[in-house]
Amino acid sequence: MQILIKIIISLIVIVAATAIGKRLSSAAGLIGVMPLTGALVLLWVFMENKGDPQNMQDFTKGALWGILPSVLFFLVAFVCFKKQLPFPIVLISSFGVWMGAAIVHQLILIYHGENVQ
Repeated sequence: MQILIKIIISLIVIVAATAIGKRLSSAAGLIGVMPLTGALVLLWVFMENKGDPQNMQDFTKGALWGILPSVLFFLVAFVCFKKQLPFPIVLISSFGVWMGAAIVHQLILIYHGENVQ
């Protein structure tokens, strides 16, 4: 039942953003990247880990540093759209850059975590 509630809430956010996007594309973009998604995941992680402080700290550290790969995703998408590239190329390019940055993100956090402990 808990997974169903998570799915329904997540779908509501996505559907609302796409509905708003029909009239206000920039507002839909803002909703798509707003902390609401992060807050929902934060809530699920908190509940599933009984509020374990170390787990929550690790999650928020990963989310904070994860902003950088997300910024790169949208920067590449913006440049590709500006160059009027086909949508599949925009997605492949954006996700490719995001994936590379996400791998570096994880390697840095793993390396940093091993050296801290």
